[in-house]
Amino acid sequence: MKITLNNREEEFGKSTMTVSQLLEEKNFTFKMLVVKVNNQLVKKHDYDSALINEGDNVMVLHLISGG
Repeated sequence: MKITLNNREEEFGKSTMTVSQLLEEKNFTFKMLVVKVNNQLVKKHDYDSALINEGDNVMVLHLISGG
């Protein structure tokens, strides 16, 4: 499966995956993440059920605060 992840084309050996599976595979472990699939916000409690399919555009953003 090919998707666009953070504006880069990525290829995975699965035909579909959940947001949780993607985060695990790409080792995104930061606690404060924002995930959008095809410009739709995915809530944290939906990560295990939200599917990513061939051709999807996925953005994973790390929220950082400071002053």
